Amino acid sequence: MPTLELYAPKGMLLVPAMASGVGINIDFDFTFVAQMVVFAGLVLVLKPLLFDPVLKIFEQRELYTEGAKSDARKLQEEAGVLLRKYERELERVNQAAATERERLRTETSKLEAQILSEARATTAKIVDEGRQKIATEVNAIRFQLGRESERVAREIAARVLGREVS
Repeated sequence: MPTLELYAPKGMLLVPAMASGVGINIDFDFTFVAQMVVFAGLVLVLKPLLFDPVLKIFEQRELYTEGAKSDARKLQEEAGVLLRKYERELERVNQAAATERERLRTETSKLEAQILSEARATTAKIVDEGRQKIATEVNAIRFQLGRESERVAREIAARVLGREVS
């Protein structure tokens, strides 16, 4: 493998590349050191002025978020408890309503039977009274018809005989 000689100006550092034999040129002089000092100074100035307050805000936001999540979990648990309580109460009310409905149905059935019984009794009484009235009228009509038939028979006999029959 051929070797290459690399020449670097004064103050430059050559770092050989891995296997290719080509060096990398890194300029390491005073400006680099000055930039590092300015960067370190900037970090020292910005840390209390910017980084710490921003990190504190992030930490507070995280605490508030966790607190809100915790509160939300508690509220959800309370809502679950209230929902179960509501469902139990609703079931109890439904059972009470079903019991009351059944009681009312029974009472209504008894009342209906009583009303029907009274109506039947009243109807039977009216029918009996009507039958008695009809029987009385039929007897009265028969009696009148009997008297009338006797009168007509006397008249016919008187006409046939030519004299009055007693």
